[in-house]
Amino acid sequence: MPPLPEIYLDACATAPPAEAVLEAMARAHREAWANPSSLHGHGLAAAERLERDRQALAARLGCGGDELVFVSGGSEAIHTALVGSDGPLEPGRVLLSAVEHPASHAAAAALARRGWEVQLLPVDRRGVVDLEDLQRRLTPPTRLVSVLWGQSEVGTLQPIEAIGALCRQAGVRFHVDAVQVVGHRRVDFNRLPVDLLSCAAHKLQGPRGVGALLVRRGVLLEPLVGGAQEGGRRGGTEPVALVAGFAAALELADRRLTAHGGDDPLAALRDQLLADLRRLEGVRLSGPEPDDPAGRLPHHISLLVDGPDGRPLGGRRLVRELARRGYAVSSGSACASAGAGAGSGGTSAVLLAMGYDPAEASSGLRISLGPWVSPADLAGLPAALELARRSVAEAPG
Repeated sequence: MPPLPEIYLDACATAPPAEAVLEAMARAHREAWANPSSLHGHGLAAAERLERDRQALAARLGCGGDELVFVSGGSEAIHTALVGSDGPLEPGRVLLSAVEHPASHAAAAALARRGWEVQLLPVDRRGVVDLEDLQRRLTPPTRLVSVLWGQSEVGTLQPIEAIGALCRQAGVRFHVDAVQVVGHRRVDFNRLPVDLLSCAAHKLQGPRGVGALLVRRGVLLEPLVGGAQEGGRRGGTEPVALVAGFAAALELADRRLTAHGGDDPLAALRDQLLADLRRLEGVRLSGPEPDDPAGRLPHHISLLVDGPDGRPLGGRRLVRELARRGYAVSSGSACASAGAGAGSGGTSAVLLAMGYDPAEASSGLRISLGPWVSPADLAGLPAALELARRSVAEAPG
């Protein structure tokens, strides 16, 4: 059994909870443990804490408290946005980008079983949606568009404002999966041409098990879980302590952005590491360049790694070799690796959609940084990757 990795560089899969998050959750467990729907003093204390944190989150996300629906995480938020649209909207056509998260593909498949037509929007070599193609498809029977803002495998940022403007002109409902974006750039829901927006706490050092779906006023949804909670849009006793952790995590992220003029300071750390890694033989960047006008997640590096003979090396084998050397990274989306959206042998559906061949699409390596990472933590990574590359290239099979 290899030793556990010491340096965690897989923030896009999940981020370790910050100390302030754990403290906020502990306080909530002590002081607001009751059911917030109860009318006695304990319940009122829980309801007061829940509402305070709801308003704090809403203020930082640029929405009203009544527009924020707590759910169990990003996957439930996405399913609520897409499958929940099946009731108020007449079945028609739903458009997704070809590089969506597996949760979006699963939700679209559920719509297909209910009579919806599902179409994938093509992307270019950077993973960016073709806006002209999108505009051509925004005609009846298109009723719903869902696009991932920040692509977790290759770091691509989609032109959400432009996509949203086209959807508004066509009168088409627009959902944005912002799970990888919230916490790394400012999100102002009120200023975005977006009807629904999904996010999750655990990507920004909050707890697993809680997320939010932002729902524009006037947008009707059928709840996946019935009940009176969350304005009738999501039943079940609200997880007050998890929400407290979510609010604390977003506050930390907001403070970090504010201290750096609205930019994520991880971008500078990422840029230096990327420059060092690109000096290695056989290492290529996938997705947009950091200075590409399309934009890239500021904490994200995605690589394709070739052996000395120029043939792509398996990304999963590189991950295991780097783990043996003390670095926790990943190959593609954690959810895809678990099953949905993963091809045989770890082939990335995202890289295939971007025009890479199957061998290249199996060689993806993702490094994603968080506030816990220092320059000293990264100093040895290029040498470790070179050793891992040689080891994989020389291994039999």
